[in-house]
Amino acid sequence: MIPEIGHYALILALAVSLVQSIVPLVGARTHDAALMDVGVKGAYAQFALMCVSFAALAAAYGASDFSVAAVFENSHSLMPAIYKFTSLWGNHEGSMLLWVMILALFGALVAAFGANVPTSLKATVLAVQSWIAALFYLFILLTSNPFMRLAVVPAEGRDLNPILQDPGLAIHPPLLYIGYVGFSISFSFAVAALIEGRIDAAWARWVRPWVLLAWIFLTLGIAMGSYWAYYTLGWGGWWFWDPVENASFMPWLAGSALLHSALVMEKREALKVWTILLAILTFSLSLIGTFIVRSGVLTSVHAFASDPARGVFILVVLLLLIGGALALYAWRAPTLRQGGLFAPISREGSLVLNNLLLSTACATVFVGTLYPLALEAVTGAKISVGAPFFNLTFAPLFVPILIAMPFGPLLAWKRGDLVAAAQRLTAAGIVALVTMAVLWAWTKGGAAFAPLMIGIAAFVVLGALTDIMERTQLFRAPFTTSLHRARGLPRSAWGAAFAHAGLGIALIGIVCETTWNSENIASMKPKDVVTVGGYQVRLDDVTQQQGPNYREAVSHFTVMLDGRTIGILTPSKRNFAARQMSTTEAALLTRGASQIYVSLGDAHTDGSVAVRIYHKPLVLLIWFGPVIMAFGGFLSLTDRRLRVGAPKPAKAGKKTGALQAAE
Repeated sequence: MIPEIGHYALILALAVSLVQSIVPLVGARTHDAALMDVGVKGAYAQFALMCVSFAALAAAYGASDFSVAAVFENSHSLMPAIYKFTSLWGNHEGSMLLWVMILALFGALVAAFGANVPTSLKATVLAVQSWIAALFYLFILLTSNPFMRLAVVPAEGRDLNPILQDPGLAIHPPLLYIGYVGFSISFSFAVAALIEGRIDAAWARWVRPWVLLAWIFLTLGIAMGSYWAYYTLGWGGWWFWDPVENASFMPWLAGSALLHSALVMEKREALKVWTILLAILTFSLSLIGTFIVRSGVLTSVHAFASDPARGVFILVVLLLLIGGALALYAWRAPTLRQGGLFAPISREGSLVLNNLLLSTACATVFVGTLYPLALEAVTGAKISVGAPFFNLTFAPLFVPILIAMPFGPLLAWKRGDLVAAAQRLTAAGIVALVTMAVLWAWTKGGAAFAPLMIGIAAFVVLGALTDIMERTQLFRAPFTTSLHRARGLPRSAWGAAFAHAGLGIALIGIVCETTWNSENIASMKPKDVVTVGGYQVRLDDVTQQQGPNYREAVSHFTVMLDGRTIGILTPSKRNFAARQMSTTEAALLTRGASQIYVSLGDAHTDGSVAVRIYHKPLVLLIWFGPVIMAFGGFLSLTDRRLRVGAPKPAKAGKKTGALQAAE
């Protein structure tokens, strides 16, 4: 009975979305407050119904109700409770239900926290948001029903993909989906603005918190996914330029450009047409990522769908949403009034450069990801575009962004002084050059690229610090004065500094791990010792033990430095009988920001076991950086100017107030 309740709630949510997609638009055109309020009530109703639907499916997984096809295919009665719950979105049907529930959540958040948005614009935004929801409700109900029953109830489930039986599954997909779906709000605001025909600085102020929120969660989701792949797959890698990884990276690049573009629009009322286009394209890339993962065009640990009908349906959704939005943009954009002018050397100019480079970098990833798929669809020929292509095309575009990044915050709006900004960055530049020289000498001229990139990363971090020092007049005014100025700085200024510094820190981790990573692959028997990165690793023994739904071989390793024991590692190899699959559970020993990484391979007939042992210097900086970036984003999000938004218009009467707000 509970699955049926969830199914009916999903159908009711579709019905509500259809009403919400039409009635508020009529109200906005006729200035009828009651009709416009249907958008708010509909958003709340959709979210409530989706909570019921999601809870019903969660209850089916928790009770191991194998009469539900999705539960049978992706769960097992002996699985730990945490994995029973996370297996809900460890498959196509459940993950799409999570997708639309988050979509409904964002609609409800706009209804709840959009009090300062003009009533007609808010109604139009909620209507557009409901168009998206209705299409995905239809997709789930017609092609991916998570509540479908089996005629014959099996005694046991088939178990969840063993690779997904990991705590990372509890964190990574929800974070990623909040990022993906969060950009739907900026998309809805952009389409609503085109329908309304009026875009100004206030629009950018209303949109920017939603873009920032989505960007924060997408940053964390990508970082968590990278770390999950690093320790789960047993290869020791953290990024493979896999099409599914690129599917999340493209909206992140476009979203980063949108954040900066919206800032220019808010401050100077410039780049209005470009910002609207970016808002459309960013969510479009999220939808394309959904198509890549859910259509069956890829075979991957991330790609759950394999039914061509689903791919065709999603393709139709893409054409309707993206094609419709771009058609509306082509029709309305030429009529929009352009904003203020600014000099090329200015903060606006630096942000335009940022946008150009980020957009071009996103385009290279887009081409490298989709071209092989398009070529195979058209000609049947299969080609592979791997890391060499992306490294050679993406890096040259990203390096100028890093070099220009410290200059932007030090330039004035409208017209800046590049020489003065360079003078303020003199100390940062000197430290960066010294860092390059020291590393060059330390590596004895063997790695030219690594010292250069670490020097650039140091310049980015110190540039962010320089911005704060300039704002607080540190070392130029009494310390108490600087402290008072620091307390008075807008949180958005601190947030930008943290975000920029986090990118530099991540780059240091990437370069160090990539350049000075040590690896030793060996067949080891108990008491054998291998050396990697100056550490000695000894295999002590191999034992067998039984897990809840698997059997595993656990190896115990002692890690020593100069003969002194510094840690014990216990990697394992797990065998899942229900799925007839094996997984590798790597073991990690953290030393500062570096790690010793041990992963097991297959056992040999002579009693030895294949072992991969890595020393990864400063590898944790790869993920500390994004966490710092996300922290900077949260700081900016708490800035009063972003929380409060534009002031409400004076109320001279309901109808007059609505008209003034719309204008």
